[in-house]
Amino acid sequence: MIKVKYIRLLLFFLFSYTNLVPQDYNKEKTEIKRLLDQAISDFNNAQYDKALESSKQALINSFGINDDSYTAQSYNTLGVIYNECSDSKKAIEFYFKALSYAKKTNKVKLLNWIYGNIGNVYYYNLNDVPKGLNYYKKALYYAEKIKDSTDIINTKINIVSAYYAINKYDEGNLYLKDIQEHVQKYGNKENKMMLASLLGSYATNHNKKAEAEQYFAKAQKIAKEIRYDSYLISIYDNLVHHYKRYQEPEKAKKYNEKSDSLSKVVYSEDKLNKLQKAALQIELDEYKNQLERIELVNEKHQQSKKDYNLIVLLFIVIMIILLLLLLTLYKNVKIREQANHELELVNEALIAAKEKAEEASQLKSQFVSTITHELRTPLYGVIGITNIILDEHKELFNSPHLKSLKFSAKYLLSLVNDILQINKIEEKRIVLESLIFNLTDEITLIKNSVEYIADKNNDVLTVEIDTAIPEFLIGDKLRLSQIIMNLVSNALKFTKNGEVAIFADLKYVEDKTYFIEFKVKDTGIGIAKEDQEKIFEKFVQIERKEEDYQGTGLGLSIVSSLIKLFNSEIDIVSEENVGTTFSFTIGFEFDQEKSKQIINNIEVDLSTSQLYNILVVEDNKINQVVTKKMIEVSNMSCTIVDDGFAALVALERESFDLVLMDINMPLINGFDTSRKIREKGITIPIIALTAFDKQEVAEQAISAGMNDVLMKPFEPSMLFQVIQNQVNKRENAN
Repeated sequence: MIKVKYIRLLLFFLFSYTNLVPQDYNKEKTEIKRLLDQAISDFNNAQYDKALESSKQALINSFGINDDSYTAQSYNTLGVIYNECSDSKKAIEFYFKALSYAKKTNKVKLLNWIYGNIGNVYYYNLNDVPKGLNYYKKALYYAEKIKDSTDIINTKINIVSAYYAINKYDEGNLYLKDIQEHVQKYGNKENKMMLASLLGSYATNHNKKAEAEQYFAKAQKIAKEIRYDSYLISIYDNLVHHYKRYQEPEKAKKYNEKSDSLSKVVYSEDKLNKLQKAALQIELDEYKNQLERIELVNEKHQQSKKDYNLIVLLFIVIMIILLLLLLTLYKNVKIREQANHELELVNEALIAAKEKAEEASQLKSQFVSTITHELRTPLYGVIGITNIILDEHKELFNSPHLKSLKFSAKYLLSLVNDILQINKIEEKRIVLESLIFNLTDEITLIKNSVEYIADKNNDVLTVEIDTAIPEFLIGDKLRLSQIIMNLVSNALKFTKNGEVAIFADLKYVEDKTYFIEFKVKDTGIGIAKEDQEKIFEKFVQIERKEEDYQGTGLGLSIVSSLIKLFNSEIDIVSEENVGTTFSFTIGFEFDQEKSKQIINNIEVDLSTSQLYNILVVEDNKINQVVTKKMIEVSNMSCTIVDDGFAALVALERESFDLVLMDINMPLINGFDTSRKIREKGITIPIIALTAFDKQEVAEQAISAGMNDVLMKPFEPSMLFQVIQNQVNKRENAN
C-alpha cells in the first residue's frame, strides 16, 4: 500500500490563523501571538522541542485570559508537533481539546483545519484510513462553507492520498481532477510537490514505470528545494515500494537507507523524550489553571453574598404567590367537577344547571385571564431587574444564585403560560399556523434552554436528527417546540446522573408531507404500568416516595392535547428504574417554492444604528425602570409619563418616533388614550404593552388605533425589533 504524507501546508496556514483575529490586541494577546509565530519558525526548522516549549507557554497564557480562540490554536499546535513525531495518542488528545474550544468560537476556518489534522493522525499514523477519510470530509465541508480555495485544494489532496492508500484510485481521481489543473497553474511549491507524488503513486500502480519515476524525481527536487525533510522521507518510502514492485532490489535498498538516515535526524530519540516530558507538564498546568478558576469563582461568590440573600427572598415570595394561585385554581376545578356530577343526577334542573356551568366556565376564563395578567406584571419586573443586575454587575454573570432566580422566574412564567394554554385548548381557541422553520435550529434552541436542568442533575443531554429531513419545513413550529420542551424538561426532572436523548427520524413521505417520528428517551426512574395512562390527565402527579418532584401536573396534559391538534397520538414505553421513552409522529410540509415565498414575505430590517425617541406611558414604577433600561441599552432615548393625560401633553410639546402604551392605567386606560391621540391627527406608531394574552386584546387594540401588541414579559431584542418594524413602516408609507 502506497501512503502519501499529509499536507504540511495545511498546518502552516493553521499556525498563521492568528492573523485573522481582530487587531485590537492587548498586551497578553500580543505575547501569545509572538509565541505561536515562534512555534511556526521552530517547527519548519524541525526544532520540535523548541516549538513545543513556545506552544506550551502560549497555552498557559491563553488559559490566563480565558481566550477560547487562542486556547484552540495552542492545543492544535501541540497536536501538530506530536503528530509529526508519531506520538498519535497525544496528538489526538490535543486535537480534540482544540476542537472543543474551537466549537465555542464558531470560527469555521479553525474547525476546518482541526478536522483535517485529526484525519492526518488516523490516516497516516494509525493506518485507520476510513476514519481518516471521515474527518477529511468534515474538514472539506467547512472549507467549502467559507469558499476558501486554498483550504479546499489542500483538503482534497489529503482525500486523494487516503483513497490511494487503500487502492481506491477511481474514487481518489474524482477529487484529483477537480484540483489538478489549478495546482499546476497556480499552486505553490508544496502543492505541486504533493501533486507530483500522488501522480507518481498512481503511475506506479498502473504499470507506468517511467512516468512514475519522472513524477517522483520532480517531487524530490521540490522537497529538497524547500527543505521539507519529513515529506522527503515519504517520497523515499514510495520509491522503495516502486522499485520493489518492478523487482529492482538494489535501488529499493538505496532509497530505504536514505529514508532511515533522514528519519534518524528528523525524529531523534532525544527530541521524542523531551516531548513526553513536556506533555506531562502541560497536564499539570491544565489542572493548576482549573484550580485557580475555582478559587476565583469562590471569591466572587463570597463578595456577592448580600445580593444572593435578597434574590432568595424574592424567589420565596414568588413561590408563595404561585402556590396560592395553584390552590385557588385547584379548588375552582373541583367545584366545577362536582357541579357537573350533580347535573347528571338531577334531570329536572338540566337547563338551570347548564346555564350555571356556562357561567362558571366564563368566570373561570375571566379568572385565569386576570390571574395570569397579575402574575405576568411582577414577572416582567423580576426578569427585567435580573437582566439589569447582570448588565450592571458583570461579576455576577456566572452566579448560580442569579441563574437560579432567572430560571425560577422563567419557570413561573412557563407555569402561567401552561394554565393559559390549558384554558385555550379547552375552549378550542388554538389554530395551528404555517410557518417555515429549520428543525435542527428549533431542537438546538430547546437543548440550550434546558441545559441548566441537565447540569443541575448531572445528566447528559444529546440530540440525533436524521439527515434525510429537509432543511426547511412548513408547520406550527411554536406548538412543536412546546411539545418537545415539555417532554425534555419532564425527562430531565426525573433523571439524575443519567442520559436524556432527543431523536428525530424521517419515517415516510406522502406527496409533499414529510412524516417525522420524534422520541424523547431517558434513563430516569420510570413510570409504573398502572400509572402510565394517568399521566396525561390534568393536575395528575404520580406519587414519588424517594424525592419531592415539583410541578403543576399540566405539562403532559398540554403535550397530549397539542399532539392531537396535529392529528397524531403520543406513545409511551416505560419501566421502573430503567427509563421512559415518549414517541409521536407529525407530518410537515416541504415545498421549496412555498418556502421561498414565505421567506420573501418576512419583514427584515437591517438598520440597527438609528437613534429613536420613545414615549413610554406606564404607571408601574418597577416596569418604568425595566422598560427604560431596555430602551437605553438599545441606543434609544425615552420619556416616561405615568398616565394617558400626561402622554397627550407630552406629544403636544415634543416630537417622538413611537409610543409604548400600557393598557391598564388609572384615570384613563391605554385604549382610550390611543383614540384621543388619533383624534388629534397624530399618526406615530403606538405599541400596546400588556400582561394579558395577545389574542384577548388584539382586536380592541387595532380598533383603538394601535399598531401592534407586545405581551409582557418580553426580551429586549423583541422590543427593539417591533420598534424598528413600526418606525420603518411609517417612513416607507411617507
